[in-house]
Amino acid sequence: MNNVSLIVNPAAGRGGIRAKLPSVREIFREQGITKVYETTAAGDEETLALRAVREGTDTIVAVGGDGTCSRIADALIRSNSHCRLAVVPAGTGNDFAKTLGVERYDAHQIAELVKRGDETRIDVGWADGHYFLNSCGFGFDASVLEASNKVRWLKGDAVYIYAALRQLFGYRGIDVRANGAPGVARGSMLMVTTSNGRYLGGAFKIAPRASVLDGRLDACFFRDSNVIERVRLFAGAMRGTHIGMPSVSSVSVQQMTLTFATSPSMEMDGELRVARSSTVELRCVARALSVVAAPGAIV
Repeated sequence: MNNVSLIVNPAAGRGGIRAKLPSVREIFREQGITKVYETTAAGDEETLALRAVREGTDTIVAVGGDGTCSRIADALIRSNSHCRLAVVPAGTGNDFAKTLGVERYDAHQIAELVKRGDETRIDVGWADGHYFLNSCGFGFDASVLEASNKVRWLKGDAVYIYAALRQLFGYRGIDVRANGAPGVARGSMLMVTTSNGRYLGGAFKIAPRASVLDGRLDACFFRDSNVIERVRLFAGAMRGTHIGMPSVSSVSVQQMTLTFATSPSMEMDGELRVARSSTVELRCVARALSVVAAPGAIV
């Protein structure tokens, strides 16, 4: 346990983790884990992860949400590190924690998992020059994320549900051309999601058949539709039953290219980005990251 470090994002979960940080630190201190790095600005995770690895860390415990985990993972993969990644879930959606089966684990339980020493190597996604753990989405997905960033009076899954409902009736679709997605060519889409994990925005089981072990991404194309069909899609996506609906096409891909009219906004692991050009390449990178997960959770 001497080679374990914590990277803490005190802004995670809209700052909701701050009051719990002293007890989290104490729990890990009792296990002999005293190396703690704390972010002070967005993007610090990459620098801190590389520093921790240089100083001998072989397991990083992220105390934060999906963005924190994603940035740490990106740094580890780029540096060709075999360092393991664990997470104390402290974000808004905690999609990656769901993938690892630890979304309801507390710091005590995560410390015990780390102590056991088990690890699993999982796939990650790559898009527009960045690695991602859960999802990369375009259209309605990115619009909902942008809207959710303005909602300050809700927490957890309710943030994304509320923002999605507000966007559901007025959002205009996007024109997309897909290359490498069998059965999908070009059209007006409400949303396109490319998933490594099964979850999106905490409340939505957007890719119910996705696996982080199969070397592929699950791409889901939601064709633009009327308000009634949008409501059905919304309800179906929460349950994972939208696959098979007439306006939804789901394909498994190792890589594909999406072309838009202009550089699109994109949601990547719960963070908003703007693509570098109107053409975005996406692919799956097999078994690129070592993680600490709940027994039997990884599929």
